[in-house]
Amino acid sequence: MKKISVVVPVYNEEKGICHFLSKDLIPELNRLEDKYNFELILVNDGSSDNTLTILQSFINDNKKTLNSPIKLVAFARNFGKEIALSAGIKEATGDAVLTIDADGQQPPKEIHKFIESWENGNEIIVGVRDHFTKHGFIPRLGSKMFYKLFRIMGNKDTVPGSTDFRLMDREVVDEYNKFTEHNRITRGLIDWMGYKKEYINYVYGNRFAGKPSYTFKKLFKLAIDSFVSMSDTPLVIFGYLGSLISIFSALLGLFIIINQYVLGDPLRLYWNGAVQMTVFITFLIGLVMISQYVTALYISHIHSETQNRPLYIISKKNSKNLKK
Repeated sequence: MKKISVVVPVYNEEKGICHFLSKDLIPELNRLEDKYNFELILVNDGSSDNTLTILQSFINDNKKTLNSPIKLVAFARNFGKEIALSAGIKEATGDAVLTIDADGQQPPKEIHKFIESWENGNEIIVGVRDHFTKHGFIPRLGSKMFYKLFRIMGNKDTVPGSTDFRLMDREVVDEYNKFTEHNRITRGLIDWMGYKKEYINYVYGNRFAGKPSYTFKKLFKLAIDSFVSMSDTPLVIFGYLGSLISIFSALLGLFIIINQYVLGDPLRLYWNGAVQMTVFITFLIGLVMISQYVTALYISHIHSETQNRPLYIISKKNSKNLKK
């Protein structure tokens, strides 16, 4: 019987995690257990509330809920969702690995569709959420802009609305585990790998309880990390822009010299030299500052990679049933 690992990253979900596991996820897995063995891997991403205690109690009280032990990976501090996903995927031993959020917005009732697609030969099955019909204008606009820019930056295979709700074949998982990036975007790396894909639409639900852990600041950082880690397009754009500005500046300078000093200003522009230099230098300073900012982002990522810090740290005394 094939084995499927289900990875659930969890961060500050004390109000809704038990409901999600006991009412939604585990019943759906039990419904399929006559065909598959399941391995449930919960990754506590350094929650600052009582999530860890609740997860430990839940595991102790539900040891025989699944036909395999429930694993708990407990981080020593908050490392972020992308790292939590990587830790869970690394811990997985199944023939396929499915990742799903713990807030209830990705419906476990759709899992059987992912498995069927996998059985039909697809190696990566990606959940694509419907439009943000229950969300405000700003979140919807932000999502559209993110995916538009993501595709422009070189990730043309990324489908708008694609999420971390996805299933991967063992071969894909083994290859993914070879990546060494510290600043990583899980969905971007998986999409970059290729393999045979299928996209499955699902209705984006409401949270069971609590507030989203992704603040505007975190979302902005995710967008920046996506663009910098997955593409060098920003550097190319500013390279072209710098070249165009240099050509324009040279032509403008030539025009000023001919008009002012060769022809005696027949156009009567009366351009004062100080004004000309002030505008010109101010414009170039702005361009240089923007270019330096983009370059600094890349240098920051290079610095992080060369530090060679561990990708995550597991609190072993709080974790359960991990592989050796």
